[in-house]
Amino acid sequence: MSELPVLEARELNKAFGPIAVTRNVNMSLMRGERRALIGPNGAGKTTFVNLLSGRLRPTTGNVFLNGIDVSRADEATRSKLGIGRTFQITSLFPALTAHENIFLALAESAGFGMHILRSARSYGSLHDRADELLEKVGLLGAAATSVQQFPYGQQRLIEIAVALALEPKVLLLDEPAAGIPTSERDLILDIVKALPSDIAVLLIDHDMDLVFRFAQRITVLVQGAILVEGSPAEIAADQSVRDVYLGERS
Repeated sequence: MSELPVLEARELNKAFGPIAVTRNVNMSLMRGERRALIGPNGAGKTTFVNLLSGRLRPTTGNVFLNGIDVSRADEATRSKLGIGRTFQITSLFPALTAHENIFLALAESAGFGMHILRSARSYGSLHDRADELLEKVGLLGAAATSVQQFPYGQQRLIEIAVALALEPKVLLLDEPAAGIPTSERDLILDIVKALPSDIAVLLIDHDMDLVFRFAQRITVLVQGAILVEGSPAEIAADQSVRDVYLGERS
């Protein structure tokens, strides 16, 4: 029996009134796959990711996680089932420390919620795990520093650590390099490339250097529909991609 996709979109459509922003999208993401989603501004990339994560409900079509239809499940439910997400703009608690941000995500995942406030130090294993995740992104030495004191690039690393705290089967990275100086982008790429090999990763970004260095496979979205999919070499050589995305003409 062939392996099921860990995440699958089938005939996914989303319309806001008369405006169709996602059009008949079919995409399968296998366990451990490294996929990039690219397209020009307004292509519908973030809408599509919102449909996958549960932030938006599809007008028609379905989303499957490990073969289970989660199309009507909300974002929190999908997160608990294994869909992790980062955003174009960081969604951290800026006044809390790096450690506290990750600890809160771990506590929520473990079902403790706000009860942690009664006896936070009693959850030693969660604190240890928070330190492990900070070490994974190279920030253990700054665990007690408030997030608002970190450069933006390091805040993105903390956000990735928070997403990993939920032990996702799929990680959706929405423009992790957005707003980061060029000099810091290799740091983001190194961390993303070092993510656990069993996690499927879908990277959405405009940085073509980052995309082509990361992805095993690339999906090109144009006007809400898939134009073409292929390896980085195939996408780089595709004239239709040059025409609509890179702005070239033959």
